[in-house]
Amino acid sequence: MAEKPKNEDAPVEGEGLEAEDAPKEDPDAPEAKAEAEEKPKRKSRAKKKDDDAAAEEKPKPKRTRKKAEPKADEAGDDAKDDEAADEPTADEVAERAKPDEVDKPKRRRRGAAEVSASERRTPAARRDADGKVIVRAKARYVRTAPRKARLVVDHIRGKSVDEARAILIHTPRAASRDVLKLLDSAIANAENNHELVADELKIDRVFVDEGPTLKRYRPRALGRATQIRKRTSHMTILLTPKE
Repeated sequence: MAEKPKNEDAPVEGEGLEAEDAPKEDPDAPEAKAEAEEKPKRKSRAKKKDDDAAAEEKPKPKRTRKKAEPKADEAGDDAKDDEAADEPTADEVAERAKPDEVDKPKRRRRGAAEVSASERRTPAARRDADGKVIVRAKARYVRTAPRKARLVVDHIRGKSVDEARAILIHTPRAASRDVLKLLDSAIANAENNHELVADELKIDRVFVDEGPTLKRYRPRALGRATQIRKRTSHMTILLTPKE
């Protein structure tokens, strides 16, 4: 095959492209570069998370409020100092009160040993139809059956105090001890409250009333239970002077 003649006028590869195909410079390129440099670079999400965690770990400083300092009022302080200087001290007040305390009579306690018999309060004496003084003593809720106590008090009704005491001491019954205590209490009331002499007294009246009954139970045969009545008594003694 015959070779084609080379055209000398044809452009050589790479020679004529420089002027036509070369990239043309954009006149706005330098301005775009300046704007890109001015814009801050965006941080990635991972870096943002690390920065937030570091910020949370740092302890936040506590806010403390400053206490407001009290404003000192110089004029007010001076006035207070003058008033405090004018007020009397505790020692001066005590010295002034001493002469008043000396003049006042001292109060005595009730039941004190220093109180004489004339200063004691004497209760109003009870009197019968003839005008005689009656001294009463009462014992309540005594654990004795009234029936048994009445058998004892019947012996001393109308007797003198000395004779009644002798009878009660030698009576072989349990209720006699309770009646004897009650008689001694009545004698003490006559001597202390009414200023009477024990040897001049006699038993005017003595009686026993029934008090509340305590109920108890005792087991019996065949699963039964029987009631026990524990009775109580109210004893009263009235003393009067002998004629």
